Amino acid sequence: MSELLLKIEGITKRFGGLHALSGVGLTINKGEIYGLIGPNGAGKTTLFNVLTGLYQPDEGRFSFDGVDLFRQKPNIVVESGIARTFQNIRLFANMTALENVMVGQHVRTRSGILGAIFHGPKAVKEEQDILTKATELLAYVGISKHAKELARNLSYGDQRRLEIARALATRPTLLALDEPAAGMNPKETDDLKKLMEKIRNDGVTILLIEHDVKLMMDLCDRIAVLDYGKKIAEGVPGEVKNNPRVIEAYLGVSPE
Repeated sequence: MSELLLKIEGITKRFGGLHALSGVGLTINKGEIYGLIGPNGAGKTTLFNVLTGLYQPDEGRFSFDGVDLFRQKPNIVVESGIARTFQNIRLFANMTALENVMVGQHVRTRSGILGAIFHGPKAVKEEQDILTKATELLAYVGISKHAKELARNLSYGDQRRLEIARALATRPTLLALDEPAAGMNPKETDDLKKLMEKIRNDGVTILLIEHDVKLMMDLCDRIAVLDYGKKIAEGVPGEVKNNPRVIEAYLGVSPE
């Protein structure tokens, strides 16, 4: 029997008179790659922003691994085990790749301000562990050769991988990826697919937004479809692909 990790119930988010999300509910089980698709403006990134504390929802609730995270601040969400990447890459452009990943780990540090100032033995040991882990994560996502390069000088695909490495540095249970394949060529997309499968196989559940429908159908265990802020379908890829409401949402016409 699958073990429930994330439960979302009746999430509604309004911006003035616009309902960006209307009563959205879904569940994600541990070990899944769960996809979220829909036309532009469907509310996918808004849902990510609600889940990670960037937006405060108007209604609903959600729990993660049995803990109520409704309307929690982003730092509490990260500490609880949810990490994310962004549709528009958000790296520290003038820091090296290695430094970017090291920053991601500081949510789990324990030395505090005094330890950092006085460089006590525990702080020194912790900083060395951070360096070691960051180096390992760069190798894990396949960009260790760029460790000392500034993030802004990396290729687009490598910047995407770096953002994933930084998210993994927070030691998440759930990794939420917002269009990680956007702008990638077929080879980069295939490599990214293999990386996501490796992440899942290593025990991290994935929630994925992506416009590459073929990638989603090949990769995801289950998929939910949003349209105008409402969930219109959910199921295994084959069911979703043949759902008349999904076809209508993407093509703008009802199937014959």
